[in-house]
Amino acid sequence: MGGSNTTWIYEQFLAFAKELSVLVVRAQDGAQRLYPTVENVHEAGILRTTRVPADVEPGIAELAGTLAGSVVEALEGVGVFCVELFLMPDGRLFINEVAPRPHNSGHYTLDACTVSQFEQQVRAVCGLPLGEVRLLSPAVMVNLIGEDFTRASTGDGLTHLLRQPGAKLHLYGKKSVRPDRKMGHVTFLAEKPEHAWEAAVALRKTLER
Repeated sequence: MGGSNTTWIYEQFLAFAKELSVLVVRAQDGAQRLYPTVENVHEAGILRTTRVPADVEPGIAELAGTLAGSVVEALEGVGVFCVELFLMPDGRLFINEVAPRPHNSGHYTLDACTVSQFEQQVRAVCGLPLGEVRLLSPAVMVNLIGEDFTRASTGDGLTHLLRQPGAKLHLYGKKSVRPDRKMGHVTFLAEKPEHAWEAAVALRKTLER
């Protein structure tokens, strides 16, 4: 198993209740902006949907933001960071991963926030003032992955999708479709979080047919 000099790290399995993440933007002078806590759903290790605001108690969302901000402050980095967390059934939060870049779970900011994560990245690394992170509308982002994209773009799938209220389609212009490859995403905006979620669930059911 690698010889006597091999180092092993054992991690306890966490039977988490939900996966959350927080986008933190840090400027060159140390100033920070935190986007709302979001809730993510993964399948086979691939992000499928992101829901904002997360369907958790306000205190949990606030604690997630506090932890994320503290981690990025300790790293002393500049730019956009995505801090992923596990929410345990008893309310505890564990940090899972820190991604030092704009993140797939933050794509909703293109349509649902005053300033997107991509613009914030440019502002931060160029020494410009950070923008607002205000959420303009509840939203759910659905990734179009591999065969999902094929189903959505054939027949009347694309037309049906664009007819949905509050639907914002983003295609990445990739030339070839492969299994598990992210080809684009759809963001659903709605006045109430549950309406955006219902639209996203309906799309997922359509893509799975």
